[in-house]
Amino acid sequence: MKKTLDDATLDILFREARSYNRWSPEAVPEKTLRTLYDLLKLGPTSANCCPARFVFVTSTAARATLVGCVGPGNVVKVEQAPVTVIIGMDEKFYEKIPFLFPQKPQIADMFKDPAGGMVHMMRNASLQGAYLILAARSLGLDCGPMSGFDNAKVDTAFFGGTSVKSNFICALGTGTTELLFPRNPRLPFDEACKII
Repeated sequence: MKKTLDDATLDILFREARSYNRWSPEAVPEKTLRTLYDLLKLGPTSANCCPARFVFVTSTAARATLVGCVGPGNVVKVEQAPVTVIIGMDEKFYEKIPFLFPQKPQIADMFKDPAGGMVHMMRNASLQGAYLILAARSLGLDCGPMSGFDNAKVDTAFFGGTSVKSNFICALGTGTTELLFPRNPRLPFDEACKII
């Protein structure tokens, strides 16, 4: 086995990490967002299909547009966050397979079937969104993932005329303790897992 991460690092990534609801105004530099993507893109996906597409909402105008798409409970979260990422997924992700999986480019045909392709798209884009959260935490950013928004409005406003659809959104920055709720319970190993 490879060397495990130390406890301090595991605390940052998992044990002490929280989903934040309020944010300090401290900006997130573009360089950090580029580093974030360079980390998350390395996470595994089926046949390296990489269907996720990311829109980093940072400008006042784009933030106002996104605020108009979220539910009431998420308005302040998006207004305050220096960055909110829209994690999208490209319905034509298979077009990139010859570049992303050059050892077997014909596997793109497997993803063209609408029924199977949509399952792979959703699964793998969601995985990439999870990699984004872990990469952000590893870079010292706090995260506030959300699903309380109108997908159709987001798709029209941010992905109009493309084959990309929204999956979920995630605020990034330096979280504050305001409205930081106590950690909810998780299922114990014996209830959630089996070793067979």
